[in-house]
Order: sequence, then C-alpha cells, then structure tokens
Amino acid sequence: MASARLTKTTSSSTGKIFTISVWLKKADNASNSMIFHLTSDSNTNKYVEVASKSGYAIDFQLRNGTSGDNGTYLRRRLTRLFRDVNGWYHLVIRFDSTNSTAADRARIYVNGEQATDVDQNSTPDVPLNFVSDLNNDNSNLSLAGSVGGSNYLNGQLAHFHFTDGYSYGPTTFGETDATTGIWKPKVSPSVTYGTNGFFLKFDNSANMGLDSGGGGNNWTTNGTIIQTKDTPSNVFATMNSLNTNPNIAYSQVNNTVFADSGGDLRTAFSTLGATSGKYYAEAKVVSIQDAIQVGLVAADSSAAIGSNNYGWAIHQFKNSLTYMSVGKIKNYNNNTVATGLATYTANDIIGIAADLDNSKIYFHKNGTYINSGVPTSGSTGTGAYSLTANTTYLFGSSMNYNNGKVSWNFGNGYFGTTAVSSAQSPDDGNGIFEYDVPAGYRALCTKSINAEEYS
Repeated sequence: MASARLTKTTSSSTGKIFTISVWLKKADNASNSMIFHLTSDSNTNKYVEVASKSGYAIDFQLRNGTSGDNGTYLRRRLTRLFRDVNGWYHLVIRFDSTNSTAADRARIYVNGEQATDVDQNSTPDVPLNFVSDLNNDNSNLSLAGSVGGSNYLNGQLAHFHFTDGYSYGPTTFGETDATTGIWKPKVSPSVTYGTNGFFLKFDNSANMGLDSGGGGNNWTTNGTIIQTKDTPSNVFATMNSLNTNPNIAYSQVNNTVFADSGGDLRTAFSTLGATSGKYYAEAKVVSIQDAIQVGLVAADSSAAIGSNNYGWAIHQFKNSLTYMSVGKIKNYNNNTVATGLATYTANDIIGIAADLDNSKIYFHKNGTYINSGVPTSGSTGTGAYSLTANTTYLFGSSMNYNNGKVSWNFGNGYFGTTAVSSAQSPDDGNGIFEYDVPAGYRALCTKSINAEEYS
C-alpha cells in the first residue's frame, strides 16, 4: 500500500468504548508506518503504528482534548518486534474505559493471545470513563498512512473491523484452524459496529473503501491500492527482504527486487519454498544491465537467507539451477549446463515450472518453453533440466550492477502494480498468472503447499 491510503471523517460518539481488529502483513523491518491515524486538530498523538524501527511491534497512542490543553495522553507499546515478512499478524485493540477493572480498560491481543509485553511509556492508567478523541464529530481518519499523507504502511491489511461503542475480544474475529493449528480469520463474525463502526473486507477491487458492516461508513481511496490474492488464509510467497545484501532494494510489498547501487551481483530469494509437489512462478524483467538470472536454490544454502550475499549469483549457491538472460543454463559452482538458448531482456516474462516430485525444472520465455520443454512429461522430463532430489527449493533472481530489476508474480496476479493481462490460474484456482499454468502445477502459497503435505 506504499503511497496509498484510505480516508474518511467521523460522526460524533461517546469515545469510551471501541474495538480495532485488523490483519497485518509487513514488508520490512525498517520503517515506521501507520495502520490507523486520527486527528481532529493540530494534535497527532492518536494512532496505531507499526513501529519496529523504534523498537516496538505496535505503538498505540490516544488523547482526549487538543494539543494545546491539558487533555490526557495515553500510550501503549508492545516491546516485542514483528520480524516475519511473510506471515500475517492479527491485531486486536480492545478499549473500554467504563470497565471497573483498570487493567482491562486497554487490552492488546496478537494472534488471539493477550499481550503481556506492554510498555505504557510513563503515561497513566486509563481513567474510568475516559473519553477519547477517537470518535469526535468531524475527526479525520486515515488507514495505511497518516492523515497528512506520510508514514505510509509498507505492507498489507485485511479484514479491518472497527466497532464504535462495543468491546470485543479476539475470538470474535479469529479462530484456530483445526487442521493446521494456525490462527485464522472468521469470515462473517457476529459484530455490532455502532455509529462510526465499519468492516473493510477489501474484496471489491473497484471500491477498496467499501464498508461491509452495514453502516455505510465507506472510505475514500487516495492513490492506487492493489487487491492481491494474498490473505491471512492463504499466504503467497514474496521475495524475502530479510536478506541482508546491502545493495538490493525491495518494492511492491517485496514482489519487485532491484540492484540500487554498486557494481556487483545482487541476489534475492522467495519467502516460501517446497520439497515436493509441482510449482509455477513468473519473473518479469523490468530493467537490465549486463545480465539477469532466475531459477531455484536450496533453502539450506548457508548464504541464501539472512546473510550478506553481496557479489553472489544464484549459480554459486548449493543445488542451484538458473536460466541466464544471455541464453545459458548454469548450476551450482558456476557449471554451464546449456548454451545457445533464447536470450531475454526488459519486458520479457520468464516462467518457471518446478517439478520437485521428479526433480525437474522447465523455463519458458513469454510462454514458449526453452529446449522444447514439456512440464507435464513427468519422470521422462522432456526438455527439462535436472534438480537434486530430496531438496527444499526457493525461487530466486540475481542482477548485475545498477538498475537490474525483476518483478515476481507468485500468483498474486501483478507484476509490481500492473495486473497481468490474461489471468491464467492453476488447476486448484489458487493464483493468477500471465501465461498458462501447466496441468498439475500450483502457485507457491500456503494452501497449495498444505494440500501437498496433507495429500
């Protein structure tokens, strides 16, 4: 949602009781970014912020009165950090200043569990019958960025509930999946939203601010907000921004990677991987200088994840295999497997079909498989290149020098902010791609991976 947000103004309310429930997926651990921001005057100390940069997972601030008076200022921060850039977090803030128990007037929950790592930042306990500015008449509200148009959220939001005058715990909005044991959203929770309450499903791409709570509290879209297939119930792979290469940058919620400085190789890898099954992904070359390569690498490579792989190419990692823009196939230790293949450059889309059941990989350029590959040929592997068996693989790309840029589509249906034009889907319906997905292949997402594991 970078450089995009939703805005609205409120009607009057008591401001004593409210609940915020939202699912959050972060894209990095470097930026302070607003989830929810409010201001009714010059005072801006009223917000919910993802604040990992300043050492807190969540920073919740609230005030009554204006910045120039003696209103009460309240702050609650979680001292943990949210470091996961692939999974979703469920955040619930339950506020009820009418509660007779002082400790229960402001409660924060993460993934169904009440947080105990709460820092009040020297602010007082919530006073009995405290009236916040949250629902004052004509207050300005902003989601995924500040009211003033800054501190944009670098990440994604899903199922945003706000209840005005009603206090709910996390089990109203989420539950534990009986099969996976993972906390997941309830699709249609039993909730009363109140005067200013709303439920943003983000399920209408033409109106991302549509209120599904029945109160007509719709929001105005500012900038371009992308609706993706990635949800708390089905997480799609992205490129992993936890990779510490100092000269690689990530954008579009980590689906685009590029070399932003220097004169050596930059390499990035997917957040999800698999050991068995058949998976399909697409990589679009946005810009190129010298060379680009895309392919697979073993997940247990010592330099693949969480390390500085400056100057490394994919073919230097364990059990790797890569298709280079100069028309070569290389594998581990810089061994050349094939030459004289189709070259590719800016605006070309490379499809990767990984058959991990038969240890084969196939590549296409703009829909035509190189080496006359047939991804559905099974163990015969017609036109395929061989992988190492019994290996967990990640997708990855390497770029040489400045301005090398690759945008990945793992099934979300976008290259950067541009939607695919043909909308092809795998057999199981999970994911949207530019080109036909071979029969039996799936997007790299948790539903498809879990289906493989539980089959």
